[in-house]
Amino acid sequence: AGHWQGKMAAGGTADAQARFGHSVKGLLTEKVTSCGTDVIALTKQVLKGSRSAELLGQAARNMVMQEDAILHSEDSLRKMAIITTHLQYQQEAIQKNVAQSSNLQDQLSHLLK
Repeated sequence: AGHWQGKMAAGGTADAQARFGHSVKGLLTEKVTSCGTDVIALTKQVLKGSRSAELLGQAARNMVMQEDAILHSEDSLRKMAIITTHLQYQQEAIQKNVAQSSNLQDQLSHLLK
């Protein structure tokens, strides 16, 4: 009878060890899963950070391009203002010439009568 009880105790110990191993395995699996989730979250965050840096760089490049376009437009507007002034002077000169030519026509018609 004593021999049978010893076998039973040994079997109980083996059973307890199996249960302990199983729970350790479960805890390890849980930890690995949570670690994997953390790594995925970290990777996403890093990618998001690098993407935002890329977007910032792109925005800066766009701003520089727009600044160049604005400066070019200002330059064009200044040149157009100068051209407009010159055209106004020419228009005034033409109007004076027209007035003088009509005066000359009047004088010629008086002379020819």
